Amino acid sequence: MRDPEEDDSGVQVGGDAYGKVRVNPRRDRRSARGARSRRRGLLIAGALSTVVLGASGVTWALPNYAASKIESVDAGVTGAPSTGAMNILVVGVDRRDNLTRQQQNRLNLGREAGERTDTMMVLHLSEDHTRVTVVSLPRDTWTTIPGKGLHKINAAYQFGGPKLAVRTVQNATGLHIHHYVEVNVLGFIEVVDALGGVSVCTPVAINDSKTSLALQPGTYSLDGVKALAYARTRATARSDLDRIDRQQQVISALLHQALSGGTLTNPVRLTSFVNTALGTLRVDEPLRKDLLGLANQLRDVSTDDVAFATVPLADVDYTTPTNESAVLWDKDAAAELFRRIAADEPLTGPATPTPTATAAATPTPSAAALTVPPARISVKVLNGTLITGLGARARTDLLKAGFLVPEAAGDTQKRDHDKTVIRYGTGREDSARTLAAALPGADVRPVEGIGDRIEVIVGQKYSGAKKVTVAEAATPTASPAATTPPAARTATQNICKK
Repeated sequence: MRDPEEDDSGVQVGGDAYGKVRVNPRRDRRSARGARSRRRGLLIAGALSTVVLGASGVTWALPNYAASKIESVDAGVTGAPSTGAMNILVVGVDRRDNLTRQQQNRLNLGREAGERTDTMMVLHLSEDHTRVTVVSLPRDTWTTIPGKGLHKINAAYQFGGPKLAVRTVQNATGLHIHHYVEVNVLGFIEVVDALGGVSVCTPVAINDSKTSLALQPGTYSLDGVKALAYARTRATARSDLDRIDRQQQVISALLHQALSGGTLTNPVRLTSFVNTALGTLRVDEPLRKDLLGLANQLRDVSTDDVAFATVPLADVDYTTPTNESAVLWDKDAAAELFRRIAADEPLTGPATPTPTATAAATPTPSAAALTVPPARISVKVLNGTLITGLGARARTDLLKAGFLVPEAAGDTQKRDHDKTVIRYGTGREDSARTLAAALPGADVRPVEGIGDRIEVIVGQKYSGAKKVTVAEAATPTASPAATTPPAARTATQNICKK
């Protein structure tokens, strides 16, 4: 799913390379009243302002100074009191007009003029401002743009700027957008460098010829230029969907970096971070005037309190009437996601029970409940039969089911497999369970000597792959008629293992 005119490149993240490392655990609210805590809180609020783009937002750290430096923009929003729940549309805009030839060559960018939206996210602040939910909107979403008809959602900004982008997102999500934040994604480079780089991880080898970025599976510390390429590429199996995973990982890592002692206790780095971040933002005028109030409300938020989700999709390979490659939302699942956000419900906890005439308790999930979603599982496919093309078919099926299959299907030495077999290495039991749920009837076997890989050997009885839903944070206790929570991860869970 890739538009030929797109000029993005970079790497793939996902799989089990994400480390569920507990970083900056929640502290007792009452203990965070000192001067150090207040400064820490303002920096958290800053990181949240562009947490949605990874471009840092310590803008909130010095509200009066920031308000005098940040440019305002008319987005047609009404604003909201700093003490209530609010929804903020954050748009990453790609501006290249003012780049020198040397900068364009360094970044491997073209010379296209104008502005285009590179990323769109909705940031929801809970009513008590103790939680932040970030929902990524795939840029290839096929939707109605008011007054323009059906187009990809990222075309709204090109057609009508911030106002039309806000109206389009409101129509698509059903949410009222209170504020608007616009980030120049190229300013992201300087912010990353001001923080001393960012740690990322990839479960597959990457070789991006456009940016000369070559990575083997593992964890890396990237500078601003490489981090931008890493966060923006569409040259992977699931195109924009993979890029969303990477962006959420980078945002989480930058948020952690901004809150670390290495930034807070280093005056030079802190000053550079604040000054650099100021130049990346444009916000609506009501928000620009109320930075201090919002910052104070967010002073105790940690990486445990920031949840990331992506709009559920029904078709990731939709071909539009204009012969473009796009994605279609799963209407029911998306409606449930935005219902929960509008109701101020956390995505990383149990859903609110739906009242029924006779509420029946659901059984406690078994020990074999699925915990790893397909989007974070990298699989190698091998054809174990003499049926030509069966491996390629299985690879396509798994991609459509949401798994990562970065390599073309291969063949086994012996081509006499009757049943499909799932082989997994040490530590991949949870991922293998998810894969087995998608391949009914497959044998599941632990295998020594294949490292941490997962392989599918396709047998003659292969009958296709089905989509599976994993509610990672679902509660293990009984709940009357509860709706399955949308899959979401906290910023802490997104941070890579060292």
